[in-house]
Amino acid sequence: MKNQTKPKKPKSKPSQLNSFARYSGLAFQMIAIILAGVFGGIKLDEVVKVEFPVFTLIFTLLAVVLSMYYAVKDLIR
Repeated sequence: MKNQTKPKKPKSKPSQLNSFARYSGLAFQMIAIILAGVFGGIKLDEVVKVEFPVFTLIFTLLAVVLSMYYAVKDLIR
C-alpha cells in the first residue's frame, strides 16, 4: 500500500481589502492609545495644578512608546 496523502493547498495571501482593514485598524488603535495618554496627562496636570505640563509630556511619550510596541508586535504576527 502506498501512503496516500492529500496534497496540501498552498496558503493564499490575504486579499488587499483584508490588509487594508488590518492596517487601518492598527492605525486607529495607535491613535486611541496616544489620545488617551494626552488627555490623561492634561487631566492630571489640571488636578495637580502645575505650571509646566509635565504629566502631559510624560503620558504622551509613554503612549507613543506603547502604541509603537503594539504596532511592532502586531506586524511581527
